[in-house]
Amino acid sequence: MKTWLIPISVAVALISNGIQAAGDATAGEAKVAACGACHGPNGNALVPAWPKLAGQHARYLYKQLMDFKSGKRANGQMSPQVIRLDEQDFRDIAAYYSAQRQSPGTADPASAELGERIYRGGNPATGVPACTGCHGPVGIGLGAAGFPRIAGQHAQYLDSALKGFQTKGRANDPNGMMRDVASRMSDEEIAAVSRFLQGLTE
Repeated sequence: MKTWLIPISVAVALISNGIQAAGDATAGEAKVAACGACHGPNGNALVPAWPKLAGQHARYLYKQLMDFKSGKRANGQMSPQVIRLDEQDFRDIAAYYSAQRQSPGTADPASAELGERIYRGGNPATGVPACTGCHGPVGIGLGAAGFPRIAGQHAQYLDSALKGFQTKGRANDPNGMMRDVASRMSDEEIAAVSRFLQGLTE
């Protein structure tokens, strides 16, 4: 993806992801009891294979829940959990988790240099754009455009998510943006960026 396409992609995402994700965080708190088994207390997953949901943008969380229910995003653990939930449940759950504080992570020093270089500058030789174009300099994303917070996320989960996009096993990204980016990344770059992001803070 050409870096000059990022602003256009943002505009397209704003239009295509016009999702009303307003919900009631108090109501959501009463609906997340089962979620804690994987996503941990207040959305801070203790197992690195599962994502932290605390502090994530409500619009993004709502979209993911809707995608799990529709089958647009498939996951053996998540898909059965959302079958009995409706859109208002998703809005409330998203509102609750977005209001929580994410627990901090630590970066792997051995990977931090390469990871930060790719995150901030991309890889011009292979056409990998800087991740900051959509996720920002401190990795908090852009909620209005549906771009998620990735700072402080578990490296193992990020690695798995990027490889899902890389192999196109995950295909619920707007306009295929993440599939295009990840397909240009090497496994080493994916691992390095994931480990760098684990320790990135606001």
